[in-house]
Amino acid sequence: MVLIEKVQSEVPKVNSSKSPAKSSPATAAESAAASERGYVSDGYETASDTELNESENGSNRESENAVNTASSSSQTEPNQEELNERDLAQANDAKVEGNTLFKEGLYEEALSKYELALQVAADIPSSTEIRSILHANRATCFSKLGKHEETVKECTKALELNPTYIKALVRRAEAHEKLEHFDEAITDMTKILELEPSHDQARRSVIRLKRLADEKREKMKEEMIGKLKEMGNSVLGRFGMNVDNFKAVKDPNTGSYSISFQK
Repeated sequence: MVLIEKVQSEVPKVNSSKSPAKSSPATAAESAAASERGYVSDGYETASDTELNESENGSNRESENAVNTASSSSQTEPNQEELNERDLAQANDAKVEGNTLFKEGLYEEALSKYELALQVAADIPSSTEIRSILHANRATCFSKLGKHEETVKECTKALELNPTYIKALVRRAEAHEKLEHFDEAITDMTKILELEPSHDQARRSVIRLKRLADEKREKMKEEMIGKLKEMGNSVLGRFGMNVDNFKAVKDPNTGSYSISFQK
């Protein structure tokens, strides 16, 4: 018979003389709170719930701010129509400033303001009317400065935008008259009468301009005949003659001339 000796396992003794560590009130409170929430601290140091929430809240706030900023940016960014309205308002402000300078007799400065307004309004589809007015105003400035060729050019630009712009037609006709372009002036005044038959200035101007145009043609004819006489005398003088030996007689029916020789 074999006897089995019972061996008592050695268990390390724990020094019970040391008093157990007392948990701090804060630790106890946190443990109690943890127990109520359903978990117990495992002894590792972790961030508190408050810190996690603050971190999450901070992240959420940053995300919300970014979204709000993007939303605000998309809401405040003007569309093309609003940009056009803004530019049109700026052009009108410059026009008003130009009008003030014109009334003060500062025509060069007014021209600059009108030019600025034209540049601002250049690409706005709805700016046709204000641009035609600005060109007409520039024409008036040039007229005051005695620059009639520039007046004609600006009036023409205004009429390209608004063919029925009577003030621009009047201004261009007056400039043509100053340049002795009587036929062109008659054309403009006739156009005014087509648009506005009761326009007294245009009606009177057409009568006066026709007379001026006839006088100019006669003057030009005389000048041409004078030059021809000089050329003729230089040739006929070699033969002892001159153009006075030739007489031009106008046919009243056809308006043509016949030449007769006389000694």
